[in-house]
Amino acid sequence: MPTTPTTTLTKRPKPQRQPQPQPHPQPQPQPEKPPARREADGMAVASFVLGLVGLLIFNIVLGPLALTLAGLALLRGTNRRGRAALGLTLGAADLIVLAALATTDHTLSWSFGP
Repeated sequence: MPTTPTTTLTKRPKPQRQPQPQPHPQPQPQPEKPPARREADGMAVASFVLGLVGLLIFNIVLGPLALTLAGLALLRGTNRRGRAALGLTLGAADLIVLAALATTDHTLSWSFGP
């Protein structure tokens, strides 16, 4: 009997491809805020700080100033709406404290002691 040569089929290993380095995406420059928006953000923060300080001193001046700055910040479309709302609240609280002091002590300032 004649023998036929047998061939074995082997799979050739696929050549390993080296991963191509991915280019790092360049960060897109953030569009700069318009100056009016930046000013409105500053007004919101200032109204909050003035309203907070006004609870302790100069509430006759700082309360209305906090109310005005918070209102302007909200009208100009601030990104810090929460701070502007707190400025409005604290400015109103300043005027309430002023009214309470004026009716109870007949004075416009805090007084500690006898």
